[in-house]
Formats: sequence, C-alpha cells, structure tokens
Amino acid sequence: MSDVRVIIQRDSEREERVVTTGTTAAELFTGERTIVAARVGGELRDLAYEPGDGEVVEPVEISSEDGLNILRHSTAHVMAQAVQELFPHAKLGIGPPIRDGFYYDFDVETPFTPEDLKAVEKKMQEIQKRGQRFSRRVTTDEAAREELANEPYKLELIGLKGRAADAAEGADAEVGGAELTIYDNLDAKTGELCWRDLCRGPHLPSTRAIPAFKLMRSAAAYWRGSEKNPQLQRIYGTAWPTKDALKAHLEFLAEAERRDHRKLGAELDLFSFPDQLGPGLAVFHPRGGVVRKEMEQYSRKRHEEAGYEFVNTPHISKEKLFETSGHLPNYSDGMFPPLQFDDQNYRLKAMNCPMHNLIFDARGRSYRELPLRLFEFGTVYRYEKSGVVHGLTRSRGFTQDDSHIYCTKEQMAGELDSLLTFVLDLLRDYGLNEFELELSTRDPESDKFIGEDAEWEEATEALRQAAEKQGLPLVPDPGGAAYYGPKISVQVRDAIGRSWQMSTIQVDFQQPKRFGLEYTASDGTKQRPVMIHRALFGSIERFFAVLLEHYAGAFPAWLAPVQAVGIPIGDAHIPYLQEFAAKARKQGLRVDVDASSDRMQKKIRNQQKQKVPFMIIAGDEDMANGAVSFRYRDGSQENGIPVDDAIAKIARAVQDRVQV
Repeated sequence: MSDVRVIIQRDSEREERVVTTGTTAAELFTGERTIVAARVGGELRDLAYEPGDGEVVEPVEISSEDGLNILRHSTAHVMAQAVQELFPHAKLGIGPPIRDGFYYDFDVETPFTPEDLKAVEKKMQEIQKRGQRFSRRVTTDEAAREELANEPYKLELIGLKGRAADAAEGADAEVGGAELTIYDNLDAKTGELCWRDLCRGPHLPSTRAIPAFKLMRSAAAYWRGSEKNPQLQRIYGTAWPTKDALKAHLEFLAEAERRDHRKLGAELDLFSFPDQLGPGLAVFHPRGGVVRKEMEQYSRKRHEEAGYEFVNTPHISKEKLFETSGHLPNYSDGMFPPLQFDDQNYRLKAMNCPMHNLIFDARGRSYRELPLRLFEFGTVYRYEKSGVVHGLTRSRGFTQDDSHIYCTKEQMAGELDSLLTFVLDLLRDYGLNEFELELSTRDPESDKFIGEDAEWEEATEALRQAAEKQGLPLVPDPGGAAYYGPKISVQVRDAIGRSWQMSTIQVDFQQPKRFGLEYTASDGTKQRPVMIHRALFGSIERFFAVLLEHYAGAFPAWLAPVQAVGIPIGDAHIPYLQEFAAKARKQGLRVDVDASSDRMQKKIRNQQKQKVPFMIIAGDEDMANGAVSFRYRDGSQENGIPVDDAIAKIARAVQDRVQV
C-alpha cells in the first residue's frame, strides 16, 4: 500500500506524519478519547474519514463548541431511534443541536406524557450501552426518497436541499451539505442496520461515546415553524461531556427556574399576563409599577444630563410611512396586519425611528443644532408567533427607551464613542458589570441589506473603532446587521452567568436618504445627516425581566417596590412604627408597616418572601430609647439604632444604589 503525507494541526502547532493510505482520522488520534471528530480543509468530518495526501487535519475535542454540537446531535439520533422503537408509527421531523442541548420533532397520535419521556430515556440508555456505530452513507435524491418513503417530513427536506437553512430552523443539520447523506446506526457486533436518519453529520463514532444525557421536557411545535403546517411534538434534551458537567447544568437550570421572572412576577405581585388581553401582553401591578417608574425616572435623569431632548409619537400611522423607511418590505413579518379605514391602510407602530425622522424633518435644520439627540419611551407592537412569546423577554407589546441621534459625519466617531460609554455606565448603575460587545455586519451574499458597499464599510469601521476603545471583548456577528446598517450590541452577563443582549447602537446612512433629511452646513450647502439608532434597555419590559432574574427578585433598595417594612413586636408598637414610616416617607422613602394580626415571626417570614431590603422592628425598649432594630435579608440584625440614624441609613442605601 502507498503512503500519504498528513499534517496534524493543533492550534499553532503543526505535525507532519506519513501514514498508510486508508488510515482514518481516528487512527491519527489513537488513545485520545476526548477527540470525537476532525476538521479537514475547514469541513467537519467523522473520525472514520480517511485523509488524503497533503490534507490538514485538526482534532475536534468533545468539549469544544463543534464537539458539543456533534455530541448533542448524535444524542438526538439516539432519542429518535428510541421513540420509534417505542412508538413505531411516529414520523420524524427535524432534530438539531441547540444551545446546551438538542431537540427532535415527531408526528405522533397523542402528545408525549412525562411517563413517555421516562420510557424514552430508559430506551436511550439501552441504545447507548449497545455501542451502535454511526456510519455515514452518501445517497441520491431518488434513492433517499425511495428509502424514506414512509417519512413524509424527510421527503420534504430532500426537496429543500441547498436552501435548507432558510426554509426551516435546524434543517441544515439534515440536508445542509453539498451531498445528500444518511447515517446508519449499525449493530456493534454484526454490523446489521438498527436505525437510520437523513443527516448531514458528522457524528460520534458510536453511541457508547455519549457520556451523559437527560431528557428535559416536551412541547408542541409547528412543522417548519409555521402555524399553517401540522403541529408536531418536540422533545428537548441535553447532553454533556461528563456526568459532573451534566449535574452542574441541571443545578444551573434549577437556579434559573427559581429566578424565572414569570414566577417571581406572580409571587411578588409585580405583573401578570391576563388571558383576556392575549399572548405577550403584560399589565404591571402597583408594585411592578414602582420598579418600572424608578427605572424610567433614573434613565430620564441621566438622559437629560447628557443633552437628550424628549419627544412623543403616536402608536399608529399610515402604512406608507413604513414603506418609506424600508421596514415594511424588510420587516413585514414582524408587524401586525394593516388596519383599514379612511380608504387606506394603517399600521401599529413596530419601531419609533420613522416618526423621529418626521420630527427632524418638521422644519429646517442647521449644523449648529447637531448633534440632535431625540429620546422617547415609545411603546411598539410586534407580531411574535405564539410559540416564541416568553413572558416579558419576548412580548408583542413593549416600550423601547429609544433614541435617535442626528449628526454630521465629522461628529459621528465622537458621538459613537460617548454613546457607548454612556450606555455602559448606565447599565453599571443598574448593577450589571460584565460586558461583551458584538459587532453585527452585513452578509455580502444577501439581498436583504440596502445601501452602497462604501457606506457599509464606513459605518462598520466607525462602530469597530468605538467598540475597541472600551477595551472589552469584541465578537463578530456576520450577517446579523439590520437591513439599513451595522450595529454594536452590548451583551450582559447576569448573576448566574447567562448572557443577555441589552443595548444596541446602529449607524444608518439609509433612512436619512430615504426620508430626504437635510441640514444646512456652515458653508450654506445642504448636507445629509448621519442617523444613529440607540436603545439602551432594548425594552423596559425585557430589561425589567433581566434585572428581576439577575437579583432573583431581591432588588437593591433604590429599585425595591417597598424599601422597608415596620414589624411591631406587639400591637402597642404599631403607632410608633407608623410615625417612623411617616417620617421616612417625607424623605421620599417607600416604607410600610405590617399592622396585621399575624404573629411577629410570621410577619418576618412574609416580608422575607417579599424580599424587602429592610425590616424595622420595634418593641418596648426601642420605644423608650427612640430607636429601632434592623433585620436584613440574610437574617442578621442590628439593634438600638436611633430613628433619625435608621432613616438616614435607608436613604443612604437608596442614594448610593447599593445592594443590601
């Protein structure tokens, strides 16, 4: 047999080996059990792949992003095999890897029950122990159609080959490659076919290479995400490189569930989602209204200090406005259908920027007015599919803290620099401190984006330079730009390590052009302004949810609905605490007194559940000394604090925006 020269690339290290023709990638990495695939010529390959002469082979570790995707997609196949062994009439949909796990969609007669999921997981464990081999097989469209004749959804996917990514979420995991391939699950001893699936791959060498997995839940999901298509049953699962990693993930999920803003919103009486309003539409209760008011008031104050001017715009407009802005042709799926009256179409406002353009254009503008910074808490309405609506973080009606800055090109760099600094400083004031920046750019292959190449290059470079000045990690997001311009997104890490997209800054040369916006320059000529879009919170509702989960409901005193509650040891101490509360309220503090008939210990437990920052306790000795006792959230206590000092202590915590 002849020899071939193979180059093994590990980060910056290159090793050249001469091996026998037919040597597999697995044999190149014998004994390295954490390697589950190889990247050859930029393409992911199974370990069964045989490198050719001169090819560069990179090992793929199971704990890497690609390795985790391969692990999870392989586990999804095992789950689908288990489902079809238990439910032979189940038809296969799509089963891609997703963040922290995987799912697979099935067409079954009745929805899966928790008992069904336990049975599927048990069957998966049996399959995993069998050590079935994942074997790749190239096929033709015709042969695949014949082989998968009883799988209607797979037949549809075959017809989508070449445009799968645009046709359905996860479809490119099945038919996203240049070739059409099927993966067979083969018996480890006999080589007999146990199961097979249309799939792009790659996969683990065998089912035994799956270290740890767990099924999480089932849910309904429409085929290819469209409500016009059949409703399937989706099973979600997770898989990890070690049992310890799986255990840590499950503990993380349990903590995330305890912090779920929907659960906390109900427990703390902050907001609700009445069925009578419809999905994705929240009402804020008095306590939630306090938090929201404090958020908005502080933001207004900071914007005033930064030279913003406040505007207001209506919730509805003629449809033509959104045609001019470019939103209707590029964003119609995210807008509610038109309302017809006065012989023309109107639309609920899905974004504020077109109306701010009208304010700029309401009269002639001079270069002396620029930069012009317009700011609005503007409520918008977006049509989100029922399946993706999620509490306050993905809703159909929400209020953006939206600003649009109109400036000259010469002012653009300085404005972006100060904007990003302003945004990060304000987020820090709300207690968020871990940031990463994401630069979303245009996909040159897509016709979604409008404008000239030179304009995009100039706008992108201006954002890049502003981002780099912050000294934060800058992550590329190719193709993620808005249709009119590139953007910087601020990614925030919360108390348990989750990343949330918060503020966005976008440079737009297109809307000023489409609206014909002009200002008079110093030489008397008419010039086009640059438009910078900036949402600091993204939306008030979503930011509320992020803060609620970040603090697990225990807001710092300045944001807390109730900052302190007086708890009398006995009924005789109620008037004393009511005087304390009245004095504190005169200083702008939110202080209540629990005058209920409950025993003191129950009152303390109730206020702990409400996560009140300060409990103010008073008994005979406190009254005699003109003092109170403090009880904190962690159960610690501080006794004998004079009344004025106690009020000053609460006020200082509020003023300094500290957590207690």
